[in-house]
Amino acid sequence: MNAGKIFLKTLPFAWAKMLLNLATILASAVVFAILMGFTLLFRSEGVGAVFFLVWLGASALIRFLIMHYAGYLLKAGHIAVIAEAVVTGRMPGRPMQYGRQVVKQRFATSNVYFAVDKLIAGAVRQIQSKIGKIGNMLRFIPGINIILGFAQLFVSLSLGYIDECCLGYTFYKKNQSAYKSAADGVVIYAQNWKALMGNAAKTMVIVCLAFAGITVALFTVVGAVFRLLSWPGWIAFALSLCTAAAIKSAFIDSLILCRTMAAYMRAAPSTTITYDLYGKLSGMSSKFKELLNRGGQAQPPQPACFFALPPWSLFASAIMQP
Repeated sequence: MNAGKIFLKTLPFAWAKMLLNLATILASAVVFAILMGFTLLFRSEGVGAVFFLVWLGASALIRFLIMHYAGYLLKAGHIAVIAEAVVTGRMPGRPMQYGRQVVKQRFATSNVYFAVDKLIAGAVRQIQSKIGKIGNMLRFIPGINIILGFAQLFVSLSLGYIDECCLGYTFYKKNQSAYKSAADGVVIYAQNWKALMGNAAKTMVIVCLAFAGITVALFTVVGAVFRLLSWPGWIAFALSLCTAAAIKSAFIDSLILCRTMAAYMRAAPSTTITYDLYGKLSGMSSKFKELLNRGGQAQPPQPACFFALPPWSLFASAIMQP
């Protein structure tokens, strides 16, 4: 099953992500309206700037609470369904219910899932940082900083889905601990980097063009409405940017996730580790070393209620119900 078909058949996950994003924007807008009311009430110099900083902090906290729990758990279910579809060629019936059940069986508790996900992300970032330091040796060349800046941006965007791919591998390798499967997943990505980075380059272009196009289109419409109402243009731009980010996060990122995981999961089963990447990556990343060590010590998780621990995870559970 190709990435396009998988994306279309897993659209309920994208719509659920969109709902979470809209909930974040709505909550942030309510906080903004309340603080704006206080600003007009006090009419004192400096109060507006203070309330603006408070709003930024509150918005960041709201997004963290919603996306860190409900968003992450939803993402895990989506990844489980994509992995199943790529490997078997069949889309599970009731994908959201299937994703919820598989994540619960694989990780047992949300604590295990968050630990694995954070270790994967940390390992990838540390390895990326080590590789990036190689470019520092070339900084004596005039104008190289611009080239290195674009290269770092490319690498950051291109490697942004490695943790999702490695997480998907944990659903494929069900006969060993999630930590060991995640470590294997990082090594498999490293060994197939040439083929997978080619796909990642296309991914970066799609993300940048799509986000820019959506932002411009939204600002054209919203800006025109604000102009007719004589409202500030910067608010129209901020609203357009937030909405574009929500659409990107829900739909564009879901499509890219399907494309990236399809390429990865097709390469993973036939990959044989031919040299000591485990040792090399352990030397480059303490997080990868911790992931590998836990993989050798961790026992298979015991059945438990995966969605019972954090309060926001109950929201995720409700969304993923058929």
